[in-house]
Amino acid sequence: MVTIASLWLPILVAAVVVFAASSIIHMVLTYHRADYRALPDEERLLDAVRGANLTPGVYFYPYAASMKEMGTPAMIEKFKRGPVGMLTALPAGAPTMTKHLAQWFAFSLVVGVFTAYVAGRALVPGAAYLSVFRIAGTVAFLGYAGAEATNAIWRGQPWGTTLRNYMDGLAYALLTAGVFGWLWPKM
Repeated sequence: MVTIASLWLPILVAAVVVFAASSIIHMVLTYHRADYRALPDEERLLDAVRGANLTPGVYFYPYAASMKEMGTPAMIEKFKRGPVGMLTALPAGAPTMTKHLAQWFAFSLVVGVFTAYVAGRALVPGAAYLSVFRIAGTVAFLGYAGAEATNAIWRGQPWGTTLRNYMDGLAYALLTAGVFGWLWPKM
């Protein structure tokens, strides 16, 4: 067994490497540009939404307060007429990347901690690189991409976007696995 405390270096280095890789993926490579589209007649729609004074949160439309209401003829007609969807409202103001990047780095540290926990329980000091790589990579992949299908199934995220996010998660998992294999404690 290997303690999480003795794996602080691979946790930290993996988070830094994943952070750098994600920066390259999102700023240099262009395959995530297809993840979002512009709204048709954006100004008119934004004026309508602005007039609703939304607070930050996730909104489902048309909205039914209960399953019973969802089955009423009026609600069924609203669903048939459409549109049907979800809207995520963020706080007003220019987006700042600092908060998002800090949260992403913190998340990468959390994935590293869980990776360290599982690998540390499954392996011993001096374990073979490939053994560490397999376990660390599997746990990291679950951390970075395991729930991506949920967004497609329940939130309407296009499956193409989900696949691209799986590709990113695989890259982050392989990098994490490589760092853990490289920095795994020797005997």
